[in-house]
Amino acid sequence: MASKKAAKGKDQRSGPADPAAVSLWERLDRPAPAPRAALTPQKIAAAAVRIADTEGIDAVTMRRLATELGVAPMAAYRYVSGKGDLLDLMTDAVYANLNLPDDLTHWRDVMRATALRTREIVLRHPWLIQISSPQALRALTPNRMAAAERALSSLDGLGLDVDAMMAVVGTVNSYVHGAVSAECAQYCLMKEQGWTTPDDVRLALAPQMTYLMSTGRYPTYHRYLHEATRKDDPQWRFETGLDSVLDGIAARLDI
Repeated sequence: MASKKAAKGKDQRSGPADPAAVSLWERLDRPAPAPRAALTPQKIAAAAVRIADTEGIDAVTMRRLATELGVAPMAAYRYVSGKGDLLDLMTDAVYANLNLPDDLTHWRDVMRATALRTREIVLRHPWLIQISSPQALRALTPNRMAAAERALSSLDGLGLDVDAMMAVVGTVNSYVHGAVSAECAQYCLMKEQGWTTPDDVRLALAPQMTYLMSTGRYPTYHRYLHEATRKDDPQWRFETGLDSVLDGIAARLDI
């Protein structure tokens, strides 16, 4: 008797009804049940993105989402199993805007356009940077995968093996993530401190910078402070770094 009960319990636990056993995207691709309320994954994602954009990512909870949508607190669970699924849905929704012109075919044009568009998306939705690394890594969403596919396919046929192709895509992605993370961090600091312009930042940091420069230990940085003309041009700085990365890839791999 005990063995039969144990076997039955095992079957119930391992069955496909367990939400964790099936990908969010597989569940959403399945034929939808007969429509009841007007709630959809798209409406859930749009509402969650609005909350995150205006109030920050920490404000996005299932209860807050239900209030925003005007539905019962448990209604969204029909589509998402929890906060992780919700963040994936939000990420996919904003990356839907990473659309490139169809006539872009050269690998460098595709990589450059993808990087610039990604920067625009993240600056518009800085909570993307604030999502924890494990969550970001597990966010294998259809639109993010489509961007990766477009980048990889632009390198196909150039004589590279698939490992090299992925290394190129990963290198460009790492540059974009690092550069945009730093840019977002500065904007976040400015918002927290009530600084509205780069001059406000320089004024606030002037005591520390003045002392450090007076030591004479940083002559090249001192020169930068006095001669630079693009201190307040993050777009130029981003594109210059990006083009340097792309130049290096082209020279190293002869593509």
